Amino acid sequence: MTIRAKHLVGLLLAPLLGACLLAGCDSGPGGDDNDTSQSPRQRERARQVADAWRGSAAATAWSKGYYPMADAVQAPESGWHSKADERASENRNFTLRGELPAATAAKGKVGWPSGDTLTRPLWGAEQAYQSFALDDSTGARLTVTGAKLGTTTIATSRGTATVPAWLFTLDGYDTPLKRVAVTPSKLPRSPIGSTAQGSAGGLWSIPKLAGTAADGRSVTVEAAHGACDDGPVVRALETDESVVLYASVTGAKSGPCTAQMLMQDMKVELHEPLGDRVLLDAVTGRPVPYGQPGGPSPSWS
Repeated sequence: MTIRAKHLVGLLLAPLLGACLLAGCDSGPGGDDNDTSQSPRQRERARQVADAWRGSAAATAWSKGYYPMADAVQAPESGWHSKADERASENRNFTLRGELPAATAAKGKVGWPSGDTLTRPLWGAEQAYQSFALDDSTGARLTVTGAKLGTTTIATSRGTATVPAWLFTLDGYDTPLKRVAVTPSKLPRSPIGSTAQGSAGGLWSIPKLAGTAADGRSVTVEAAHGACDDGPVVRALETDESVVLYASVTGAKSGPCTAQMLMQDMKVELHEPLGDRVLLDAVTGRPVPYGQPGGPSPSWS
């Protein structure tokens, strides 16, 4: 294709893509006439969630808050020295040898490249340590020898932010383990209520965001399914303000089945980078959280 032809195709497709985001367009698995995991009722629920959030007070609050979308606990820059140390970190198996700073400021500042800033409550070193150190497993351990207050960067719903962080020195490591020290903003109340699991033609909620691609063109989420089906399917309804994910299962089989919930990571391709659009779950009508609410890296307080 010539450069002129490529340019012409771009000019023709750009308005269509813009119209897609304004009107809302679906992304995800497609093209299979035998796929019954998607229904008009599922898409309609996703549309209702997108419409409810558009221009809402919740959307305004979300756009002004601090919602981390990556791990609040960051490994040393050099990486873990061994598989044993990596397992110790995953198991949150730490030992404290020494003393942690007792006092610190009550507030810390979050800053974005745009110049926007936000002041948030600041965790003390002891609270930050306890968030990632369970200290109740056998096997390999990591030893913390001290801590000081510094900064780090973290992906948020508004892009990468510079935030205060506790820098924990580890025995045998030249660079510290970092733990973000400021608390996330309170999640705004959703402008739309939740719907029941399995409603709207078989919708299931999405409990967790596992990660976002560096270019923002895909997200990986945790989706649920049962023991007697072919697995989950996750689609996205994209608008200029939000991306609503709606999940279901495909290939459900009739007859006796063991009652168990299986979780699977699912990658969802997007038409446009996620950017600062809010990522929503069609079942709950709320933003999809990063991490578990009680874990070391929740999206919000």
